[in-house]
Amino acid sequence: MAKTSRVTGIGRVLIVVYGFLALAATGRSAVQILTKFEEAPLAYLLSALAAVVYILATVALIAPGRSAASARSWYRVAWVTITFELVGVIVIGVLSIVDAELFPHDTVWSVFGRGYLFVPLVLPVLGMLWLRAHRPGGADAAAGAGSLRSTGEPASGPSGS
Repeated sequence: MAKTSRVTGIGRVLIVVYGFLALAATGRSAVQILTKFEEAPLAYLLSALAAVVYILATVALIAPGRSAASARSWYRVAWVTITFELVGVIVIGVLSIVDAELFPHDTVWSVFGRGYLFVPLVLPVLGMLWLRAHRPGGADAAAGAGSLRSTGEPASGPSGS
């Protein structure tokens, strides 16, 4: 499978961090839900939701798409999940400070991701900046920085040689 322009350089670092958070949030929420769900159901369900968001964001950042339309679709999925993540971190962060009784136990996004060294707060901003600079068919694709198709052909099609 050919690399997409989002899977090079700093894009790789973003994908690794999203993948790490996906694993961490999945493991955390699974243990919490299976062992002590009754203690803080809202917090544990929000951690599970965060895990799903991180998994989907990771896949969307990696997925090259088999066509230009598919690449644009995955690009939109990445934007939606990362935007949802940022809104979630801000809303849950504020609520966990203003009304701590809502969250007797921390979620991944409590106090803006404090339990994860605030990475959940910073990561979506970095992800949005990266996505903005690496649009399908954007300047990086036009300059030949990466194909958006998994066939190894440029996004504009075969060269005709």
